[in-house]
Amino acid sequence: MTQARPIDDKNYYIYNQYGSNPMPPVGPVGIIPLIGSATFAARVNDNLLQRRTVYLEQLPDVGELYPGFIRKDYRIAVNNIRFASGEGKAVINSTVRGHDLFIISDVVNHACTYTMYGYENHMSPDDHYQDLKRVILAISGKARRINVIMPFLYESRQHKRSARESLDCAHMLEELYSLGVANIITFDAHDERVANAIPTSGFENIPAAYQIIKALINKTPDLKINEGRLMIVSPDEGGISRAMYYASMLGAPLGTFYKRRDYTQVINGRNPIIAHEFLGDSVEGLDILIVDDMISSGDSMLDLARELKKRKADRIFAAATFGLFTDGVQSFNEAFEQGLITRLFATNLIYRQPEVLASPWFVDVNMAKFVALLIDAINHDASLSGLIDPTEKIRKLLENYRMGILPQPAP
Repeated sequence: MTQARPIDDKNYYIYNQYGSNPMPPVGPVGIIPLIGSATFAARVNDNLLQRRTVYLEQLPDVGELYPGFIRKDYRIAVNNIRFASGEGKAVINSTVRGHDLFIISDVVNHACTYTMYGYENHMSPDDHYQDLKRVILAISGKARRINVIMPFLYESRQHKRSARESLDCAHMLEELYSLGVANIITFDAHDERVANAIPTSGFENIPAAYQIIKALINKTPDLKINEGRLMIVSPDEGGISRAMYYASMLGAPLGTFYKRRDYTQVINGRNPIIAHEFLGDSVEGLDILIVDDMISSGDSMLDLARELKKRKADRIFAAATFGLFTDGVQSFNEAFEQGLITRLFATNLIYRQPEVLASPWFVDVNMAKFVALLIDAINHDASLSGLIDPTEKIRKLLENYRMGILPQPAP
C-alpha cells in the first residue's frame, strides 16, 4: 500500500484515529434512512463520500482492496408500507448481504403521515419504532452487522420508575439488542444511565457540545467569553452536569434553576411547576447561555428567560440538542420581539418544522459531517474516543477564538 503523506488540519480525523494504516472496514457501508430521516441521511451520505474521497488521495489502492469502499451513494432504499388498516411491513429494495448497515431513525418526526381507514394519521414515536423493527426483521440476518443511529432516544424521558409505570426506554434497548443490533448511537440522552439495560452491547451516548459551541462562536463573534461576561445556566437540577461541562470549558460561572412543583396534582402526566427558583451569583449585565438536552414546548425556557431579564441579564442565548417545539413557535417569536431571547441553537439531528427554520432567532447546528465521521470510524472498528469526547476540539476552538479566528460552518 502506498505510504501516506502528512495531512493538513482539514483531514485531521483520518490520521488522528487510524494512523497511516487504517483498519480494514467491517464491510461495505450501507446507510438505511427510515421515513423522516431522508434529508439528514442525504447530507450524511455526501459528507461520507467527501471523507472517503480523501482516502483515495492518501491511499490510492484502498478502493481496489475493499470493494464498495468508495461509492457515490451509500444509501439503501427501503419501503415502509402501510396498509389501509394501519398495519405495515418493510421491504428492502437492494441487497444488504455482507454490509455494515447504519439505520437512521428519527422517532420524533411528526411530519410523516399515513392513511388509515380514510383518515390521515401523523406518525408517532411508536410508529417510527415499529418501522425500525420491521426493517431489522427484513434484513433477515443477511448483513454483516447492524448499527442503529437514533439521535433522539425513543422514550428517553421514560427512563426511571417512580410509581407503577413502564420502563419503555430500557425495554426498547433490550429489544433492539435481542434483534441483533450491534451498536446503538444516540445523542445527549435524557439520562445516559439507561445504558445499564444493555451493559454488554455497544451503546454510545454522544454529546453535541462542540458543534453547539462552534455555532455559538460563529454566529456571535462579539460574545465576551474571555472577559467574564458570560454565564452558563442549567434550567433544572437534572441538567446541571451538562451545564457544568459548558461552564468548565468556557471558563464561565454557573447558575441553575430548580423547579418548585405542586406534588398534590398531576396534569398531563406530570406535577405542574409552580415557580422557577434561581441559584447562582448576580447575572446583571451578563450574557447568558441556557443549556438543555431538549426543548419540548419551550414554556419553561421562556419562563427562565423572563426570570433572568428581571435580574437584569443582558443577552440570553439558549442551546439544546433537540428542538421539538411541540406547541409551535409563536411564543418564541413574541419572546424574540420583546428582547427576551437573542438566539436559540439546536441541531439538525431531528426534524425541524419549516416555521422553526425560518425564524430569525433560530440557528440550525449541522451534525451531518460528524455523523459521517462516526459511521466511518465504526465501519473501521476504530476508537471513538477522539470523536465522542469533545474536550480537545473545544480547547482548540477556543484557542483560535482568542486569536480572532472564527470557525467555518460545517458543510
